[in-house]
Amino acid sequence: MRIVVGCDLEEFKTYYKRLALDKEWQGTFGFTEELDTSWERVLVKNPSLLLVLRENDEIIGHAIWHETSTDEHRERDPRDKEDREILRKICGGKKDNIVELHEVWLRKKHRGKGYGKRFFGLFEDFIRKKGYNSIVYYADHPAAIAICRNRGWKEGFLLKEKWYVFCLSF
Repeated sequence: MRIVVGCDLEEFKTYYKRLALDKEWQGTFGFTEELDTSWERVLVKNPSLLLVLRENDEIIGHAIWHETSTDEHRERDPRDKEDREILRKICGGKKDNIVELHEVWLRKKHRGKGYGKRFFGLFEDFIRKKGYNSIVYYADHPAAIAICRNRGWKEGFLLKEKWYVFCLSF
């Protein structure tokens, strides 16, 4: 498995639709059948926010990330009070220079091979080298939760959304 920064958008959209057709993320909160048009515009403007996991020439997973703060998810998208308070606590009071690991997916047939753990390690190094202070990640999938816990990420729980939120600070 290798991680590639950026990807041909049409190839990525085809892969993304395939996930929906194969019912890969049926019942997974937050995923849609097609790439959201707002994310498509973001990725056209800044392709480095998309990381694809490849095995041979096949896309076997992906991650989308973006800059964030403890006040806003993205620009002009404020966080609610509970979210802000938890993030400030688990990120050690840091407010800015943070990234959010927005979406992470690994095709089902490639799970259980250590790729998720490997991805998180490479992503942490990638973000650290870019000079950011922290990574924030919201999770409800047991494997993702376990990876964050095992890697020492600080955690909180959003009661309203019933999501775990993790932060790794450098």
